[in-house]
Amino acid sequence: MMKIILSTLFVVLVAASGSQAQTFTEETNKFRKHYKEEFLHSDNSPLKAADLPYLQFYEPDSSYRVEARFEKAKGKSFEMPTYSGMNKTYVKYGVLKFKVNGRKQKLTVYRSLSLQQLAKYKDYLFVPFKDRTNGSETYGGGRYLDLKTTDLKDGTCILDFNKAYNPYCAYSAGYNCPIPPINNHLAIAISAGEKNFAREHTEASIK
Repeated sequence: MMKIILSTLFVVLVAASGSQAQTFTEETNKFRKHYKEEFLHSDNSPLKAADLPYLQFYEPDSSYRVEARFEKAKGKSFEMPTYSGMNKTYVKYGVLKFKVNGRKQKLTVYRSLSLQQLAKYKDYLFVPFKDRTNGSETYGGGRYLDLKTTDLKDGTCILDFNKAYNPYCAYSAGYNCPIPPINNHLAIAISAGEKNFAREHTEASIK
């Protein structure tokens, strides 16, 4: 009888695990579908419908969806350089501390002063970062993560690198893409999220 109970429990646990993995993959694919569609509705988009098949992503990996501890910060406004040579004004909003594959990491969260004035983006938070995949598997200029102030609950936050995306500069020249500050350069490979664009850059006006 005990063997039957244990066997049944094992089957139930395996089924539950498989269901969770399927749900996570579905959620990630849904996010990516919406991400691609946004290029077709943005006025200053560097991509058209014919370019979307050249977007590449790592396979969804739940090990890169981690819980982070958030520590609020009171930073003064500063000018963050962009790849076009212009600057954008941000403030340090806080720090996220977490582990990836057992290794301790941290990333600074920023808030745009200009976007903060717009109702649509008043809760918008920005996490630009670099990692060991840049320049080989992913865009050399780093990648971005978006958060909202409402994502920060009880001093914690879910950080999902499967949602890491490229700046517009990865697709076309001339955009004002913030350069990830040195304190957001991770000494590990983040093999999740968006990969290199599988097409050469095109020319664009400054955005």
